[in-house]
Amino acid sequence: MLKGIDPVLGPDLLSVLRAMGHGDEIAIVDGNYPADAHASRLVRADGLDAVRIADAILSVMPLDDFVDHAAFRPGIRGAPDRREPIFDDFEAVVARREPGFGVEPLHGDAFYDRVRGAYAIVATTERRLYGNLILRKGVVRPDEAIR
Repeated sequence: MLKGIDPVLGPDLLSVLRAMGHGDEIAIVDGNYPADAHASRLVRADGLDAVRIADAILSVMPLDDFVDHAAFRPGIRGAPDRREPIFDDFEAVVARREPGFGVEPLHGDAFYDRVRGAYAIVATTERRLYGNLILRKGVVRPDEAIR
């Protein structure tokens, strides 16, 4: 345990987050996602849901404010305007942790190709469908690094 660090951020996930650089992306995926097949680096978060992991990650990692969009969720195949409740949960976490950012939908292969290109994938046991989120790491400015 560490002071000020969410306990769901285990040593493997903290190591990945620390090693990531500006512009690297981390994908948080649900229990149905083929994480092992798509990951170049895989962190298991069994027993945890995707929203909880997203909240913990964004407690220590800034989103990239050098680009127009830094958080992405999948679109729904064949129904691009349909929304799932988990999308609202992802948006609430992003808005609370990183005000001013939204969560952009990526449809079809655009989302899955981006997950495959992520620096790492965090495999959760999220049970809700479409419970996947990609976060692009921003920079920690000199006045933010140490409290």
